[in-house]
Amino acid sequence: MNLTSRQLRAFVTLAEERHFTRAAARCHQTQPAFSALIKSLEEMAGARLFDRSTRRVELTPEGMVFAARARGLLQDMDVALRDIRDHVALRKGRAAVAALPSLAAGWIPGVFAHFRGQYPGVTLVLHDALLEPCLELVRTGAVDMAVAARGRDMSGLESVALCEDHFHLVCRKDHPLAGRRQIHLQELEGSAMIQLGKGSSIRQSLAVHPAFSALGTFLEVDHLATVTGLVAEGLGISLVPSMTLFQFRHPHICVVPLARGSGLKRSLYLIRRGERSLSSAAQALYDLMLAQRSELGRHGPDATTIAG
Repeated sequence: MNLTSRQLRAFVTLAEERHFTRAAARCHQTQPAFSALIKSLEEMAGARLFDRSTRRVELTPEGMVFAARARGLLQDMDVALRDIRDHVALRKGRAAVAALPSLAAGWIPGVFAHFRGQYPGVTLVLHDALLEPCLELVRTGAVDMAVAARGRDMSGLESVALCEDHFHLVCRKDHPLAGRRQIHLQELEGSAMIQLGKGSSIRQSLAVHPAFSALGTFLEVDHLATVTGLVAEGLGISLVPSMTLFQFRHPHICVVPLARGSGLKRSLYLIRRGERSLSSAAQALYDLMLAQRSELGRHGPDATTIAG
């Protein structure tokens, strides 16, 4: 049954006006075209819906039954169309992001604040998670996009480069390496290293470097706040990317850049599902993140933005 909104509106209008000429005029149709709509609806229903006379048009019993349903259908259609228009106009909607913890705490809040100022009716959702959970949230559709590094398995995902995040040594201020202008990775051999867990994008970025295996691990933890506390107590040193340095603003901690020639860096991307459309709200947030990737450098003083 191919019931159309034009048929429904014609039926409801005629039920209200009870006059073909007035009803046709309200629907901006000629009377013959309007009558044809009513006739096609009655043929589809298999019942007469109106009794016609020279003076009046009245609903039949079957017409009365259909009238209540027809008005409800039209209201539902109008609500659905208004809802779609609100989503397209970004008066409504939802945009969900997964981000590595350092980005969720550092860069994302500013992006969200900017977006919410423009589109206050859009619901924003943020998941702070390690690398593989971030990618899995995108892959399953639980979030629209992720701000993260690339994982080992990127099947079904597409990524756009945001920036390259260079590494720094964080150590206690009385450590022998504190106060240096820069250090080389080989100088850290034999040091008590505090490493993040293997699921961390930071650990995975370090692990690809040939000299990493010589560093060893004194303690392995899951959170940067824990690294901060351990380093501040002099229990070890750590290598962290520039986007995380806000976590190490501590009176007893010194930050020393790693020499650029080390080739040690963490590449960050904006990741979404491949060949899948984003909602209007999610697309607007995605575009804003790309437009604001130059702001990443403010949160990571040694981060290099990748344009284009």
